[in-house]
Amino acid sequence: MSDSFKRHDNRAVNQLRNISFQNNIAPHATGSTLIEWGDTRVICGVNIEESVPRWMQSQGVEGGWITAEYSMLPYSTLDRKRRDINKGKLDGRSTEIQRLIGRSLRSALDLKKIGSRTIWIDCDVLQADGGTRTASITGAYIALGLAVNKLISEGKLIESPFIDPVAAVSVGIVKGVSLLDLCYVEDVAAEVDMNLVMT
Repeated sequence: MSDSFKRHDNRAVNQLRNISFQNNIAPHATGSTLIEWGDTRVICGVNIEESVPRWMQSQGVEGGWITAEYSMLPYSTLDRKRRDINKGKLDGRSTEIQRLIGRSLRSALDLKKIGSRTIWIDCDVLQADGGTRTASITGAYIALGLAVNKLISEGKLIESPFIDPVAAVSVGIVKGVSLLDLCYVEDVAAEVDMNLVMT
């Protein structure tokens, strides 16, 4: 059936959309990139805080921490998306995605090698066409790499804390056909979909 299945954008069932990076797009961030994944666009920025969360201090945990924030800008979707701040709370989807980004990036680093620092990763979706989670994780890894290189060049880190690279992609089943890297039209029609994050 996959031979006769026609995707919305004419890709093969196992074909990724085009992916590109525009690095150092946010000059005040320690590292940043604009990832364009098909028609999905996400700015990923990294900032460094020279302290760790209170729970790490109180428990005497060595090293640093990585945390993430994720948001979809109001104009990123076909229908205007209300900002979380106007709803008075973070929606469950954003909370889940933030945790996924943070966990994914923490798996790529030796947190003891970043010192007593908190690395903040901000992922802001400019345009959503499926795969905003996977684009955010992949873009965050690139932005984090740029930030680490800057810290090393400034003498704030002695060596790279990276253990492994990390990236993500979506997979799903649409009309009984297994597809790689779902765009929005495929995502909403999928019987099954999931995100794969791998180091």
